[in-house]
Amino acid sequence: MMDVADLRREYCRGGLHRADLPSDPLALFEKWLAQACEAKLTDPTAMVVATVDANGQPWQRTVLLKHYDAQGMVFYTNMGSRKAHQLEGNPRISLLFPWHTLDRQVHVTGRVEKMSTFEVMKYFHSRPKDSQIAAWVSKQSTRISARGVLEAKFLELKQKFANGEVPLPSFWGGFRVVIETVEFWQGGEHRLHDRFYYTRDGDGWHIERLAP
Repeated sequence: MMDVADLRREYCRGGLHRADLPSDPLALFEKWLAQACEAKLTDPTAMVVATVDANGQPWQRTVLLKHYDAQGMVFYTNMGSRKAHQLEGNPRISLLFPWHTLDRQVHVTGRVEKMSTFEVMKYFHSRPKDSQIAAWVSKQSTRISARGVLEAKFLELKQKFANGEVPLPSFWGGFRVVIETVEFWQGGEHRLHDRFYYTRDGDGWHIERLAP
């Protein structure tokens, strides 16, 4: 097996200082996201979404962030998917933005609430038509016999909806993550990383520095 113990590198892209932190974590998140886009990172809005099933088993998958504001962070999914079922049973969630090229990570925790039908419909119809059709094709997380099953169904529905609007599937929706904590991690030399932890405190935020 490959020996991975000695695969390492130094983190030397600069530090993160307490005096430079805004009072609102979303302000720093927006700055870092903009810099990730400017650096042309692949999928800068990709985030690892962690949920927990009824047996206490954690699950993770990568999902794209589709909106964020003071109300929270938004993503969309098939409501019959594994993650949606797990969030129905336990609304606690963790998000991780792994911007490795910039030696940065952002970790968010909170709880989810379902998006309204109006919000879901507005976003659904902003998607490319093929993506709308694909939402109808896949019963996410269910077992299938072969990829050809999906491709055949996609072609069938593409013909069906060729001359009209693709309706919103009843099983497709979105979640808003109501943010409770945000941690910013900036890699540092000699593994002396900078970590700052924001915790919601009433209408504001409490900020702490964490040891690396």
